[in-house]
Amino acid sequence: MKIYIVRHGQTEMNRAGALQGRTDLPLTGQGIAQAERLRDYFREQGIHFDRVYSSPLGRAVRTAEIAAGWSGPLVIDERLTEMDYGPYEGVDLRNPPKEIIHFFSDFVHHPAPEGMESLGSVTGRLGEFLEELKAAGELGHVLISTHAIAMKGALEYLTPSSGGSYWSRYIGNCAVYASELKGGRYLVPTQIYAGAEQDQQ
Repeated sequence: MKIYIVRHGQTEMNRAGALQGRTDLPLTGQGIAQAERLRDYFREQGIHFDRVYSSPLGRAVRTAEIAAGWSGPLVIDERLTEMDYGPYEGVDLRNPPKEIIHFFSDFVHHPAPEGMESLGSVTGRLGEFLEELKAAGELGHVLISTHAIAMKGALEYLTPSSGGSYWSRYIGNCAVYASELKGGRYLVPTQIYAGAEQDQQ
């Protein structure tokens, strides 16, 4: 089994530089174009999907449908949704409050501000999803459509030696990381498609 983890395309809150977690906005025209370019990349590489999973949020669902060239039913899983930012949802990332600056300056050692989901929770639910996927057996090529921080949680889970390095790593809209299941374990994921240079959430 090979899994491909993709971040959704651009939304209006991404374009505006706002912190977007559970706010359910559609893709912009640019976001649709990003997903279409990713679809073309998969086709050029001869990658065809046997199963597609997505966060329930519309931006992830639409990205999955376009990028996978998928007309069948998606498997929606709540664990793939974005980090819950609580009272910080919609914060202007160009002028964030001091506690957000503090958190973002060192994700590993600075806990999330009160009311925001912890990074440990994000990693835990993504890890649980990945373990269930592994237990399901040989599923062929699998697309997993999710969000920037949720994706980082998955990458942290798949790379125990990372030491939290993924939390501060840039992940562009429609970026893709791939991992293969071999000998009953996931290989360390690698970025196969950089995506667009857009804001992170």
